[in-house]
Amino acid sequence: MSGISRLRRFVTSMTDLVERHPDDEARLLDEGSRALRALIAHDDWLPEPFARPSEESYRQYLLHCDPQERFSVVSFVWGPGQRTPIHDHTVWGMVGVMRGEERCEEFGDPSRGEPLEKTGEHLVRPGGIDLVSPRIGDVHVVSNALADRPSISIHVYGANIGTVRRHVYDARSGESREFVSGYHNWDRGRTNSGY
Repeated sequence: MSGISRLRRFVTSMTDLVERHPDDEARLLDEGSRALRALIAHDDWLPEPFARPSEESYRQYLLHCDPQERFSVVSFVWGPGQRTPIHDHTVWGMVGVMRGEERCEEFGDPSRGEPLEKTGEHLVRPGGIDLVSPRIGDVHVVSNALADRPSISIHVYGANIGTVRRHVYDARSGESREFVSGYHNWDRGRTNSGY
């Protein structure tokens, strides 16, 4: 097996997983992480148009959306120094680094309406998986940890993430602003992008 068939196999595995365990987040993240790790262990399947960086900002390319929008698979392409604002997801998610290296800075609970405190930071290297959800921690900043080349990660979310109403946060005030991220290759529902 090689090339795009790896992505097809992953999508089939995720479809089966969300059909069997739609409400078991812990199992979805555990079994889904194993499948994602197998996908990103190979670097021969991501089509070149979905691996292109931009000097303007990082890119979020939709690779697959479940027809019932139970999950989506997205490639994130980060140029040197590119980063997100502080944001949340409102759904479970898995991030697998395929090329380069990413830095994740975690923040505390934004619901208090107070300045946000950074609670941790870690690096995710090729083959590494990072998990998010409102249950386990959902507010962070992600950036390319490399100053001299792009990084690419494959994200899997428990919804069509490009259409989900989410939030970006001001660290000093804790105030939030709603946004819908959309995708750089598909813009259904893209409004007020905070990225």
